[in-house]
Amino acid sequence: MTDAPVLTHRNGAVAEITLNRPEALNAMSQALVASLTQVVRDLSAAPQVRAIILTGAGRAFCCGLDLKELATKPGALSAFDWHGSGSLASVIRACPHPIISAVNGFAITGGLELALLGDFLIADPKAQFADTHARVGITPSWGLTQTLPRLIGTNRARQMSLTGEFVDAETACNWGLVNEVTPEGQLMDRARAMAVQISETDRSTMGKIRGLIGLSDQIS
Repeated sequence: MTDAPVLTHRNGAVAEITLNRPEALNAMSQALVASLTQVVRDLSAAPQVRAIILTGAGRAFCCGLDLKELATKPGALSAFDWHGSGSLASVIRACPHPIISAVNGFAITGGLELALLGDFLIADPKAQFADTHARVGITPSWGLTQTLPRLIGTNRARQMSLTGEFVDAETACNWGLVNEVTPEGQLMDRARAMAVQISETDRSTMGKIRGLIGLSDQIS
């Protein structure tokens, strides 16, 4: 397998993006963030793409920022473009194609934020979710403090963010964090089936409906 931090695969109108740092639980290094940003930008400009699946290699979806890199490279944290038009979050939000976050394992802190940037989440039974921003001393930057309460309720969001406790896949589904938990080993099959269904919709109408649903995210 290539050592590229992000892998892409196309099958017709469906594109798959795989975070590819399994030895580091797909932690977001500067190289991974830059590569992922460019991949999403490229796929956004591809009219033949209709849906995107975002997942991780190995036993994690993404465990958040690469804290080892931050510790060894002074100023690495400030080097990330968090809010600008070229930031990863902005590029994902601007993507015209729906993104399914297929959470295969740990989705922690920034990794949870990344998953929530997708249109919706599905999860493998082994998936686990946690918001440990308060434990590592980094304030959420991609809308977690607004998105999470809207999905699971204010008190449950407080529980996750203030304690840093891990939430298993079934609990996450019961709370509304993920749409469904697939049978073991069937996560990608289900994600692909959903992506094909999306690709078969009328592009213009789907885009309008998606945009109207997205308006609720702008209401505080």
